[in-house]
Amino acid sequence: MRLREAEAHDVRQIARLHTRSWREHYRGAYADSFLDGDLVANREEVWAKRFGERDGTVTFVAEDGPEFIGFVHVLLDHDPRWGSLIDNLHVVTGRHRGGTGKALMAQATEAIVQQAMSPARYLWVLEQNVAAQGFYTALGGVPAETGFVPDPGGVPGRLNGKPRCVRMVWDAKA
Repeated sequence: MRLREAEAHDVRQIARLHTRSWREHYRGAYADSFLDGDLVANREEVWAKRFGERDGTVTFVAEDGPEFIGFVHVLLDHDPRWGSLIDNLHVVTGRHRGGTGKALMAQATEAIVQQAMSPARYLWVLEQNVAAQGFYTALGGVPAETGFVPDPGGVPGRLNGKPRCVRMVWDAKA
């Protein structure tokens, strides 16, 4: 496995993995009509915009030979209390429990320590995604609070009701 900083040409691969991950793990929380629609185009638009506005962000991808197997995206110094936001971490399902997620989190943490004002970091994980919560806990994350999942892209109707999420934190101020 090789980790590297993502480049603009990775947008399509990132969007495709992001789409697959949402369709596999967000069903129930996100509306089927949204997940089953043209989600790849939606994610490509989001990621193209993110790569056009890269100040204060870092994105790393994981590859195994020619295979794209994961990525992590971080917003540095996103919150004065909680620190940098690990905004996305997605790994190809067949690669779960193989060290890819752990390696991406370590790479994100290293970038935060080197580039952010504080080592504090956090992420939001769906309350229904108990496996991911266990993964983050095993990496030292601590559940700090729960909240409601925001509508993807700020568009109402993309969620089923009011799903909840958990803020997981590392090194945050109490």
